[in-house]
Amino acid sequence: MGDLYDQDVFEWSRQQATLLRRHAAGEQLNSRPDWDNIIEEIESVGRSEIRAIESWLFQAFVHDLKAEAWPTSRDVPHWRAEARGFRAQASRNFRPSMRQQIDAPGLYRDALRALPDTIDGQQPLPVPQICPVTLEALLGFE
Repeated sequence: MGDLYDQDVFEWSRQQATLLRRHAAGEQLNSRPDWDNIIEEIESVGRSEIRAIESWLFQAFVHDLKAEAWPTSRDVPHWRAEARGFRAQASRNFRPSMRQQIDAPGLYRDALRALPDTIDGQQPLPVPQICPVTLEALLGFE
């Protein structure tokens, strides 16, 4: 079953779903579900959800930092709107069980490193070098 997983994960997933449904119904199976890969896929779903939240929060930080570092740019309203949208997506998809897995200060540091050196030929104004918000505030829970 591992070969099919490596060659055609879509077909593998269909076959595994059928096997699991039959197993759950109490049917005796001639073949065993591919437990190792099923477990890995289930864990992968959780990691994917965390990555999505982190991506939205990272993007929110980048856009807010650009607005703070270049406050006279004509793009500030756009950056602020984008940041609000990213935070809204993160908040909408966040679950309390994710709290311990999300490193807001680390995402902030990554966002600082992602800032451009200049925008429209202008150097940035200083921005805080340490994350100024908690995860809860970032998600709008405070």
